[in-house]
Amino acid sequence: MAQVILTSVQDAIASEIDIAAPPERVFKALTDAKELATWFADEACPAKFWNMDARKGGSYSYATAKGSYVVNGVDEFECHGDILEYDPPRLPVYTWVANWHLDKQLETVVRWELTPKGTGTHLKVTHRGLARKAIAREDYRGGWPGVFQKLKQFVERKD
Repeated sequence: MAQVILTSVQDAIASEIDIAAPPERVFKALTDAKELATWFADEACPAKFWNMDARKGGSYSYATAKGSYVVNGVDEFECHGDILEYDPPRLPVYTWVANWHLDKQLETVVRWELTPKGTGTHLKVTHRGLARKAIAREDYRGGWPGVFQKLKQFVERKD
């Protein structure tokens, strides 16, 4: 189960989880567009597309078809950003601009830290830039653990 921590200044939330897969496998699931389109979606929020130029200075974008999730009146989600740091298989960091924020131009930063733990991976995501965005902060506080569970199920499955 993922643990969620709210920082003292309420600018960021951090979630952590252990995954029974090596960092290289988890990193690929986080940075490969085909894999992201598979696990970073579900019936309630189906993926239209995922684009990922996985490198420092690259960018990403994704969109979903209309689903049953509604956040701030939005039921077709779009998100994009620029990749600020990229250190396989340890660290991708990128900006995050999402159409479901009340402020559609709000740019936050998502940092994924992968640390080897035995034969698996300890994964921590920190989402910063939420100090003045209480609604978004609460949405992500509930949302990132669900993302973690989807990722964990995807990379731990035995093909």
